[in-house]
Amino acid sequence: MRELSEITGLSTAAVSYALRGQRVSARTEARVRAAAERIGFRADPIATALRGGRTNLIGVIGGSLADHWHQEFVAHLGRALRERGLALLLADAGGDPAAELELAENLAERRADGLIVLPLDPSSPRWRAIASAVPTVSVNDALPAPARAVRFLTGDGVSMALGHLEALGHRRVAVLGDTPHVIPRRAGRRRVRCGRSAADARAAVLRELARRQPPTAIFALSDTMAYGAYQACREAGARIPGDVSVIGFDDHPISALLDPPLSSVAWDTAGAALAAVEALVESIDGDDERPGEQPIRPTLRVRGSTGPVS
Repeated sequence: MRELSEITGLSTAAVSYALRGQRVSARTEARVRAAAERIGFRADPIATALRGGRTNLIGVIGGSLADHWHQEFVAHLGRALRERGLALLLADAGGDPAAELELAENLAERRADGLIVLPLDPSSPRWRAIASAVPTVSVNDALPAPARAVRFLTGDGVSMALGHLEALGHRRVAVLGDTPHVIPRRAGRRRVRCGRSAADARAAVLRELARRQPPTAIFALSDTMAYGAYQACREAGARIPGDVSVIGFDDHPISALLDPPLSSVAWDTAGAALAAVEALVESIDGDDERPGEQPIRPTLRVRGSTGPVS
């Protein structure tokens, strides 16, 4: 700072203001920044955080990065945060609700400016303390106030997928995945709980196909699990959709490239990421005028993986 002051002929205070874009003309700011670039000056981010109270770091806690959709969502978050001069600090809970809470508490203690979380257990009372300590936005499931939420209307998406299978005549349907989505009960409809990876789904579907009355359709609660269902059907010699129809949930870009292309419930993933970032930035800036929840509506993409019951 003293060296920049000597080079520019300004006081160290004026140099500090110029580097922060405050209280000086645009011409002076540009002159100071050019001099800083010339001598390789870099501000100490820890000192900057202590002085201004912000780190410009946003903690993002993925429920499970084994899920391809979570990976896609985080990529969109990173782009939206960079456009606002913010950096993404990613933590993966690996499908463990207790680990997710610990990660959120740790990021809050490390002075992240805010958190974006995909909560595995939104009912935990620990979320209220976390949201009170640091601005927090949840994605999909709402957390206690003052957290904001970007809510996927998953009930509508589930109804679309199950209604599509029912219209095709499917009465024995395996609903695949250990997620918090509520599945309406109906005769012949089975909830098959498994982990969130494709390998977990493959093992579960192989067991289902070996039953005396195997399902005629599989509704996977993520496209990643649907990919595991494809693998299981190939290994078991079951044709898609001739023997088993498969429908996913997320419409990841890979899904249209499968053979046959995967039918899936689609969300505006980029729009959801942008909404989460905007809500968090508003919360960090103290703007509480907007509603606590922003809904994201689904659409059904019907492709070649679903057909009439054989």
